[in-house]
Amino acid sequence: MDPSFTAEQQEIRRTLRELLHKRSGPHDLRAALDTPAGHDPALWSALAGRLGLPGLALPEAYGGVGCPVTDLALACEETGRALAPSPLLATSVLAAPLILALGTDAQRTALLPRVASGALTATLAVPASALTTALALTRANDGDWAGGGRAGGIQASRRADGGWRLYGEAAGVLDGHSAGLLLVAAHTGGFVRSRPLLFLVPGDAEGLTRVRQTALDATRPQARLQFRHVEAELLGGDPDTDILPALSRLGDRAAAVLACEAVGAADRALERTVEYAGQREQFGRTIGSFQAVQHRLADVYVQVQTARSAAYYAAWATARDEYVGALALAQCLTALRTAAAEAVQFHGGIGFTWEHEAHLYFKRAAGDDLLLGPAHRLRAHAARRSGLFERGGRDRRHRRDERDERDGRDDRRTEVAV
Repeated sequence: MDPSFTAEQQEIRRTLRELLHKRSGPHDLRAALDTPAGHDPALWSALAGRLGLPGLALPEAYGGVGCPVTDLALACEETGRALAPSPLLATSVLAAPLILALGTDAQRTALLPRVASGALTATLAVPASALTTALALTRANDGDWAGGGRAGGIQASRRADGGWRLYGEAAGVLDGHSAGLLLVAAHTGGFVRSRPLLFLVPGDAEGLTRVRQTALDATRPQARLQFRHVEAELLGGDPDTDILPALSRLGDRAAAVLACEAVGAADRALERTVEYAGQREQFGRTIGSFQAVQHRLADVYVQVQTARSAAYYAAWATARDEYVGALALAQCLTALRTAAAEAVQFHGGIGFTWEHEAHLYFKRAAGDDLLLGPAHRLRAHAARRSGLFERGGRDRRHRRDERDERDGRDDRRTEVAV
């Protein structure tokens, strides 16, 4: 891995940081959160038009820029610094890769150029809080996370003419209230032979009800979707397609990108805390001059830098199918939670108020834990996938057998001596 950035990557970071500094300041951010969409459409148009951000990791054949996932992750690090609300994560990180991987040529040609231009936003809709399971981040995705033929979830039924209809609901769908295209995971085949498939549903489809929900992190708008016999198009066109491997690959990629975004937020929270520590005075001195404060901030700095290294490696490793995104995300979520908590602590009473941005970073940390975490489950599933627990069990049994055998030899020697 080459840790240095290319000239193009440096330019993306610089241009994006300047744009977000001008267009996504604290007042702009709060104004955007109060809009029906939950983000500033003008800022989204600027991100799409000037920088081509939605199509950064899409092939040039479909109107994209053709950059690797690393470039998209670096861009998301900058949006994370500003906590900029936008459909980027839902559209370019969750939905577009699935259309590219599983869609037919006609579906790719019809949808991806519009996604790359920013004209079409999209999102991935799964039932309730099953997103981490569907992406195989906290447990294997071979279960009944999309409904399993039981009550609840989303069920797909085939019409006599070969079309499909969806019935059910999904809550907590990222940008589900405003996305122009929904990529819906639904079960088909009944209870015994049920399995998940992905369907394309326009945001204005008949029978679809979308309600924006109150979310802990207002910078990530979420919605509850209700499907009442909604017409849907099967992604890929083949009902025998196994979508689980594609979802697993998407999970690793999404975790790597979200890890970089979390690092950006943690870094900015730490910067603001250090700035304030140099201004706030207690006992006639700035609190930043106290050694205890310096030690605590130094610990946060080390944690953020360690997390950044893990996030960069995970973004680079997506092209090598190494599946380290979950571990990197766990590291970055922990760093963000620590940086945000210290920001609230060192800002004192003002850090708890709605008027200050410290609480926004704290809520982003908690919201990311709920979105693709939490960290301890990411680590536990990564350990299970690697066989760490199994190897540990075998090692413990081997050591126990060796100890028992050694004790038996000692007992026999004692008997002979007697």
